[in-house]
Amino acid sequence: MHTTSAPRRLTGIDAARGVALFGMMSTHILPLYTPGTTEATWTALLFSGRASGLFAVVAGIGLALLTGGRAPHRDRALSADRTGIVVRAVIIALIGLVLGGVETNIAIILFHYGVLFLLALPFTGLRVRALAAWAAGWLLVAPVAAYLLRPIASESADPPTLGGNPLFEHFLVPQTLAADIFLTGYYPVLQWLGFILVGMVIGRLDLARLGVQLGVLVAGMVAAVGAKLLSAQLLGPGGGLVALLETPDGSRYPLEAMLDVGLAGVDQSGSWWWLAVSAPHSGSTLDLVHVAGSAAAVVAVCLLLTRRFPQALLPLSAPGAMTLTLYSLHICVMSWADQLLPLPDPMQLFWLQVVAAVAIGILFQRVRSRGPLELLASGAANAAREGRAEARH
Repeated sequence: MHTTSAPRRLTGIDAARGVALFGMMSTHILPLYTPGTTEATWTALLFSGRASGLFAVVAGIGLALLTGGRAPHRDRALSADRTGIVVRAVIIALIGLVLGGVETNIAIILFHYGVLFLLALPFTGLRVRALAAWAAGWLLVAPVAAYLLRPIASESADPPTLGGNPLFEHFLVPQTLAADIFLTGYYPVLQWLGFILVGMVIGRLDLARLGVQLGVLVAGMVAAVGAKLLSAQLLGPGGGLVALLETPDGSRYPLEAMLDVGLAGVDQSGSWWWLAVSAPHSGSTLDLVHVAGSAAAVVAVCLLLTRRFPQALLPLSAPGAMTLTLYSLHICVMSWADQLLPLPDPMQLFWLQVVAAVAIGILFQRVRSRGPLELLASGAANAAREGRAEARH
């Protein structure tokens, strides 16, 4: 979740990671629908699907920087990098499994993160053009593959989903675990690998150059807006929404309202028109392109704002440098808060956690230390990497 490179570049990347952290926290704490209505709140409109997607895109940037940035490592160096990534992925996944045992209704992303890191290994030696081709192809093909494979996975796995966060005990039902992680769960990694690949493309660019930063901003905005406009055209004048309202889950849920908030839990089968939506957590091509474009734009803005003054976004970059620790702490705090009677005011709970995260992040930066979970993951990964490098000599 955190890498080391040129401080000026990482300040902006850390700030983008901070945006993702606080965006995810907001969707966990604040209501996504206006109470008593099916109208999406500003929290949902701004962050639903986008915050977690930004998290994944920035992770891809980190992987690219970790493996050489503009000039990807080769041979022994790349082999050592991959060893370190494997160790990092396993530790992050294990932390996710531990947090899965915490009583919470939050869909925890860390186990999926670990799996995504492992799936990204074959791509870590590619240069930017090859990565861009893979990313574009993945965004186009993976949603179609998921649409075709979900019914097969649902028939072969009983039950077809875990019904909650992954736990150690779920390894006893490997078919269900695999179906949930790759296809039927909240963060299906088959489609989400596209976010990692997009991030790796960005990380292979010369992010210190003003022209590159502006190019990423423009490309991200065009992709994000274009995906939404195309989806609106397909669902409206194209007749897609009418067809979806006739499917089993399309007729059961307030689909038009959910298109703004998210389709997690909706059975997207019975019509190819599901691939025309751009709703959060729908996993369609247009959703992936929109979220990836939004993430690219956020990263570019953060890089531009920290270009001359690396500490300009300190309230974002400081906590963004230790998101593994702060995200895990947030999960534990929410588990505790959800058991209080009466329940805390959501807005107060959100801002208390934001202020605490900023304060903790700045404190650790001032003492020139990393978060405890970052130290664990990076320390183990670096030790494995260095051990592999020495063994090859």
